Amino acid sequence: MSHTVLPHTVLIAPSGFKESLSVEDVTGAIARGVRRAMPGATILAAPMVDGGEGTTRAIIAATKGRIFDTRVTGPVGEPVASFWGMMGGPGPATAVIEMAAAAGLSLVPRDRRDPTLTTSRGVGELILRALDHGARRILIGCGDSGINDGGAGMARALGARLLDAEGRDLPEGGGALHLLDRIDLSGLDPRLAHTRIDVAVNWHNQLLGPKGVARVFGPQKGATPAQVEALETGLETYARVIRHVIGVDLGTLPGAGASGGLGAGLVAFAGATLHPRFQIMLEYLDFDRLLSRANLVITAEGSLDGQSPYGKVPCEVSRRAEALGIPTIALAGTIGKGAQETFAHGISAFASIVKRPCSLEEAIAQGDKLLCRAAEDAMRMLLVGERMVLRARAA
Repeated sequence: MSHTVLPHTVLIAPSGFKESLSVEDVTGAIARGVRRAMPGATILAAPMVDGGEGTTRAIIAATKGRIFDTRVTGPVGEPVASFWGMMGGPGPATAVIEMAAAAGLSLVPRDRRDPTLTTSRGVGELILRALDHGARRILIGCGDSGINDGGAGMARALGARLLDAEGRDLPEGGGALHLLDRIDLSGLDPRLAHTRIDVAVNWHNQLLGPKGVARVFGPQKGATPAQVEALETGLETYARVIRHVIGVDLGTLPGAGASGGLGAGLVAFAGATLHPRFQIMLEYLDFDRLLSRANLVITAEGSLDGQSPYGKVPCEVSRRAEALGIPTIALAGTIGKGAQETFAHGISAFASIVKRPCSLEEAIAQGDKLLCRAAEDAMRMLLVGERMVLRARAA
């Protein structure tokens, strides 16, 4: 039996648990645990996503929007099943697209992983679908990509032409970019000029250089050392021509290297603005408004440790809550070395969801139940503390 003595509004703002629970699953499990201890609590949800796989469905679920299934050109040039979403709620019609749904690494068969050939064309096709449905704003998540074409395929889908010195259209893929001589923007979809496009990126992804997208991520997508150098040369040519034609210097632009350089292409051809991924996700999820209504925040991630203060969800959330004086409880699959450092970044308390020795496989299989129970336990401990305070005040 629960003993709720104060009104509670709990904001649940977790990350997903890799290879175990999606962010929606984590949010739901925590909500069930809270309700077991506090049936009368008001529960708000802000599932935290980073732009990769799962971003669209999480935001559409949180805003009670709609998912649209479609087919687009996949990263190896063949049609693939894809989707995009339209957010619910007030305000301008806002579409959500995750590039991984059209050009993700998971869509590239293992025996065809050649980033000199893969294309981002399907991302442009998703943008067109959103425009056709009247979108006035588009949020694009960059992550989990299988491409390295700088967004060239996306640009073609939107009506741009990338031409060689003979005036011929370049083939698809980053391997052809070294042939780029000029860009024709006369056929670019005019609706782009009247549409706000925000892109959630890893702010540290560069387009060029030793830390550029080809050298850092090319090998992960199947590129040989020779192909990495060819991709780098192509992107250097691409950036140079774009600077000459459009006047935008992409070489040092933060986030331009996101998703195989898609960030660069979105800036150059779609007039997009790049944002650090959590910052823009919080804005689109209306996180600050939800946070202002809460008197407790629960966040969660697979692991909490000394690296958590550096861009991980729990501390991104807790810093904002701490600024408003709202306590944050963090639940984690594992509590690692240095987890105590999170106390200095807004975490009020943390706990592992694993209460007894078990294998990783067992913990993953039981993740939903473990997380629900941990949330319930945390709330019951909170209730004990509140009853002690109220009893002391009454004495």
